[in-house]
Amino acid sequence: MPKKKMQSADPVLMQVLRYAMEQIADGMGHTLGRTARSTIIKEIKDISCAVFDRNGNTVAQAHHAPMLLTGFEIPMKSLRKRFRDDELNDGDVIIFNDPYIGGQHVMDLITIAPVRYKRELIGFVGSIAHHADMGGAAAGGTQGGLTEIYLEGLRFPMVKLYKRGKEDSELFGILNNNIRVPDKTLGDIRAQASANFVGGRRLKEIFEKYGIAVVQRHTDALLDYSEKRIREGLKKLADGTYTGVDHVDDDGLTGKPIKLQVNIHKQGDRAIVDFDGTDPEVPGNVNCPIATVHAAVYYALIAVADPHVPANSGCYRPFEVQAQEGLVVNPRPPRACGARTNTSQKITEAMMLALAQAAPDRVMAGSHGQITNCGFSGYHPETGKRFVYVDIQGGGAGARWCKDGRDGQDSHLARFMNTPVEAVELEFPMRIEEYSFITDTGGAGKYRGALGLRRDIRSLIDDLSFGRYGDRQAFAPFGLFGGKEGGKGKFILNPGSSEERPLKSKGLDKLKQNDVVSLRLPGAGGYGEPRDRDPQAVLRDVRDGKVSIEQAEKDYDIVIDPRTMEIVK
Repeated sequence: MPKKKMQSADPVLMQVLRYAMEQIADGMGHTLGRTARSTIIKEIKDISCAVFDRNGNTVAQAHHAPMLLTGFEIPMKSLRKRFRDDELNDGDVIIFNDPYIGGQHVMDLITIAPVRYKRELIGFVGSIAHHADMGGAAAGGTQGGLTEIYLEGLRFPMVKLYKRGKEDSELFGILNNNIRVPDKTLGDIRAQASANFVGGRRLKEIFEKYGIAVVQRHTDALLDYSEKRIREGLKKLADGTYTGVDHVDDDGLTGKPIKLQVNIHKQGDRAIVDFDGTDPEVPGNVNCPIATVHAAVYYALIAVADPHVPANSGCYRPFEVQAQEGLVVNPRPPRACGARTNTSQKITEAMMLALAQAAPDRVMAGSHGQITNCGFSGYHPETGKRFVYVDIQGGGAGARWCKDGRDGQDSHLARFMNTPVEAVELEFPMRIEEYSFITDTGGAGKYRGALGLRRDIRSLIDDLSFGRYGDRQAFAPFGLFGGKEGGKGKFILNPGSSEERPLKSKGLDKLKQNDVVSLRLPGAGGYGEPRDRDPQAVLRDVRDGKVSIEQAEKDYDIVIDPRTMEIVK
């Protein structure tokens, strides 16, 4: 008897299921954002959610932070090895945040929930969220210069926080005893669990409507489809080896710059990325765990090969990442890695610089290339309760081959929202005194780099701790093809007063009442020769306060009358 032919997938139904799965992931994110308690989740949206098949492959990802999306890949492989199918039940929620088994950093808690339909394991749903506090040496986990991961907060292996829908009171007790703001953190963790339960319920609805065999056949086909699109995109790039180099300013301790080198070996429909030439792991906490390294590499390759591909595990099959253990991009325990974003951002920047050689019309000039993560903590004068205010600042986005950089938006891996001034001042004893663009920080070019941002924060109480890690204060964002560098960042305490002094980019300080911290974030590089820029575009920038009259003449050779604000030369 001849074997039955395997049914092929219907391409229309495949796309219907793709968007249904993406809606599940996005809906999980909306649930998480609406029910969370900390501003870093509900305002900044430092989160992501995803749907997985029965084997742990990512089927659909929410439209949140790309840095966190590929962060699911390695953890899911670990989870499938850690638990047998018969150990995974509906209502279970597995948590972990260990960077050395596929996590990001301690502050990013990953939750995974198995989903069963008709007693069969059909898949998983998961969420990642950055928490306001996980214990450790510094409130909010934001202090630069920590030397061991033990100082960064509670680190969980893969354990069940919920079992068949019920909280594990002992684990919740451990969390409660070790966190400065347990009402916030435990509320946020419960919000993650709620998002998972919502996602699991909606995933079952899809299987109920279409049947197990149909959904599995079409999700398998979806992964193959994404793989094919990436391979076709890679084929359009010239074969060769492309190298890019960027630097982290320092590790918060030694003051020495840290070199990041990416070498992209592109052959046909495959790409291998190695880090030969990159510096070894460092004492401070800018070491970058391998899951975040993969995210930074994949992000850049997908952006160049096919930025509109359905984001799932199939995208990653044509790529290989080689990072020798002991490098700053593959540290060994117990190296600290809480500030790893200042390294991962440089990986993506170096990838863009390398790929500019192969695809100049698909890359950006250098962006702010860092994440300024700040943690303020003290006791609220009205309630007497401890608070932790974590805020994340971005900077300028690089110019492109046909457009200026995007002013006032984050770029690359994070794509975070800002924390509105009203949200800060309503909840914390802080005042935002200035939030503005910084003139002349966008690199000149045929297309101008985006401006850096300034955010001045006044403390309204004494004894306020201020931990932070930032970067791009020594190495400016690069320009491309004649474009000029963007402006560097800097942090200043009490600007314009007799007590003004610069602050280190990474560290921990105590602030007194009425101290002002001025965060001045980096700009971004320009693209193309400045003298090829449309003079009317330069005039608009001057009128808008983005470029000064002096800089217009210096960079663009355009003279503007300060009285009439018209071009005279």
